[in-house]
Amino acid sequence: MREGKYVILCIDDDPDIRESMRIILSTSGYIVNEAASAEEGLRVVRRDPPDLIIVDLMMEEIDAGTSFVMQMKARGNQAPIYLLSSAGDMLRDTISFSDLGLAGVFQKPLNSKTLLGLLQEKLMG
Repeated sequence: MREGKYVILCIDDDPDIRESMRIILSTSGYIVNEAASAEEGLRVVRRDPPDLIIVDLMMEEIDAGTSFVMQMKARGNQAPIYLLSSAGDMLRDTISFSDLGLAGVFQKPLNSKTLLGLLQEKLMG
């Protein structure tokens, strides 16, 4: 939390997705940090630890999102991490979220009402 606001890190290689999330989240009172790759996301986490992370599954590498999540878990990350994927429904049947250290999966295209409701529930209890 910074300046009384929750910090959300959005990691996606698509600038349009990052912009969309930044608009949705910042107009709803969140501070938004962005990264265009999993590697950049790790640097941002070290510099400014977020309260919640949303990471795209497929970026520069097919499993960049899950690799990021596993690295965060190995570092003892406590912030909830949500995977962002265009294959969300299929993932629910094939991936154990808790084993990976995920709080859940958001389906692309992102539904702003679902996103904001979940963030409020997860961050504010």
